[in-house]
Amino acid sequence: MFIQNVHAETNPAVLQSFIHENPLGLLITGIRSSSEQFLQCTHVPFILDPPETCSKPTPHGLLRAHIAKQNPQVKAMIEDLAEKPDVLKLGDDVLVVFTANHHHYVTPKYYVETKPDTGKVVPTWNYAAVQVYGKLSLHYDSHSPEAGAFLAKQISDLSAHTESSIMGYTGGDRPRPWAVEDAPGKYIDILKRNIVGVEIRIEQIQGKFKMSQEMRPGDREGVAAGFARLGGDLGAAMSTSVRERGAFHDEKKRLG
Repeated sequence: MFIQNVHAETNPAVLQSFIHENPLGLLITGIRSSSEQFLQCTHVPFILDPPETCSKPTPHGLLRAHIAKQNPQVKAMIEDLAEKPDVLKLGDDVLVVFTANHHHYVTPKYYVETKPDTGKVVPTWNYAAVQVYGKLSLHYDSHSPEAGAFLAKQISDLSAHTESSIMGYTGGDRPRPWAVEDAPGKYIDILKRNIVGVEIRIEQIQGKFKMSQEMRPGDREGVAAGFARLGGDLGAAMSTSVRERGAFHDEKKRLG
């Protein structure tokens, strides 16, 4: 991902919050296979374990997920294993990309300062994304104690996170969250036999928040006002993001 300095976000807390709020990632691998395509990708929701919560030292924490055993990406990973260990570790890095739910086209008409002045404006697209490079371990034998424990924790943690943080089901005055224990145990056991656990040790994490912060103040306000006029949750979110990143950019520039 091309990240200009003006769009770069390096604060670990901000990047971690971004993943928590936008857990659906795109897992990308490049694996030589006799039957599957070299490049594979899977959209999958992830759980992020920050470094301080991990049992082993990790510079940036861990990503956890689970995907179907029949997924071609999984088949490429486990192909031609003569002696199958309980946990398969890939040698090459994998890439996971997370994108904010709100993103939008920016019309040059929003640039109310530069367009009337010089006309030197063109369309663009505002968005925010975080990408992660890391080492992947695959827990694929649900009968092994380690993989079984990983999968049980993974599906439980992911359900708890998405039910509470994404849906807002927290109990009390709000609806009670759904839990894995609400489903029949035998049904869950069958499902676990048909999925694999994915664990990624994060080696590098990068963030890009492209929200018109590089534009002149008048143009930025024009973009924020234009998005606000769109209405709805998307327009409001885009307008807020433009103003927030603009203020962050100005403060960073002031501090040098």
